[in-house]
Amino acid sequence: MSRPIIAPSILSADFARLGEEARAIEAAGADWLHVDVMDGSFVPNITIGPPVIKALRPLVSIPFDVHLMIAPADPHLEAFRAAGADLISIHPESGPHLNRSLKRIRELGAKAGVVFNPSTPVETVEFMLEDIDLLLVMSVNPGFGGQSFMGSQLAKVERLRTMVERAGLDIIVEVDGGVTADNARRCVDAGATALVAGTAVFKGGPEAYARNIEALKDARLHGAAAGPAPAS
Repeated sequence: MSRPIIAPSILSADFARLGEEARAIEAAGADWLHVDVMDGSFVPNITIGPPVIKALRPLVSIPFDVHLMIAPADPHLEAFRAAGADLISIHPESGPHLNRSLKRIRELGAKAGVVFNPSTPVETVEFMLEDIDLLLVMSVNPGFGGQSFMGSQLAKVERLRTMVERAGLDIIVEVDGGVTADNARRCVDAGATALVAGTAVFKGGPEAYARNIEALKDARLHGAAAGPAPAS
């Protein structure tokens, strides 16, 4: 079985050394770099924008998995793609026309993702799966790091995986929020093919990153194939 894609979230990195941190996690075996973008309105926190992504992009070669926790998202899609986002995920609640937003992301040359808050139903995407490259299930309420994993969201992962398989599509199912080596296998067994982890990767400093990532990748047992990583 293929190992899950591991996407360390830079929200848990040392922001005073962000470039060094990005390089360190790539060297440690990270598959993607997950970038949490928050606007202080759609979610309670404020993080980073396109200039930071643009500054980091030349430093590493792994894909940038950009999660937009902003509303409205549409006016900013082009800026994030131009800054170096390879995959852009948005919330259905962040704009009036989800399908149109997804199509626009693809027109810009990025992979398009949909994010499910704990309260967002899977039926939201039932009739537009062909326009989606990634389904991101939040296993915490979005807005800040360090929260505890919500096991109730594994049922959502299972339903989305079943929906994707029935449609015969190649869509990555990703889990984000409180993911650790202790619950990673549960995520993979439920159907996840990509895992976002912040604290679980960055704890212990750079000398521990490879060990932390390896522990998450060992969740591959009984998991589904991860599928191809998005291209720049």
